[in-house]
Amino acid sequence: MRLDEIKLKIDTFHKNGQVINAVYWLLKKYNLKNTNLKGFEFRENAKPDFILMTTEGDFGKPQIIRIPKNTFEFPLELMLVLIAHEMVHVNQKTIKPYVLDKNEREWQGYFEMNFHIQFPQIPEISNFHKKFFANKGLEYYKRMGEGSELQQKYAEQKRQVEDLITSLK
Repeated sequence: MRLDEIKLKIDTFHKNGQVINAVYWLLKKYNLKNTNLKGFEFRENAKPDFILMTTEGDFGKPQIIRIPKNTFEFPLELMLVLIAHEMVHVNQKTIKPYVLDKNEREWQGYFEMNFHIQFPQIPEISNFHKKFFANKGLEYYKRMGEGSELQQKYAEQKRQVEDLITSLK
């Protein structure tokens, strides 16, 4: 199924108030399903300049992802990378060894959004969003602590992110 066909299907779900069904359909379509995902719940509507999705639950337990009710009022590619980011968190919090450090979890999530290592089937996002998420990832990298073990662990990935930002200028 082509991306434009997928967008039409999602638009139909959205118009019929079936946002959560649309997300489950996308999980299946893009092979994002995870047995450690407990489900989806709604949060407040997103705004064009602020879209928030969160993964909630105790380590080692099934996770809930909270998504805006108006998720599909935004570009599908963007929503898919945001969902993929949250699915990274589901893995981090449910598969041992757990990723306990929030900065490391966010770094891994933002890296996935641009490089599609775990989820290579996710479509590309706009250069604007690539740069935005690359910079968000670098904020979490900085929070790991100058010269820390975590920064050393992700030094090569940081170089990849910086190269990506440079290539998008």
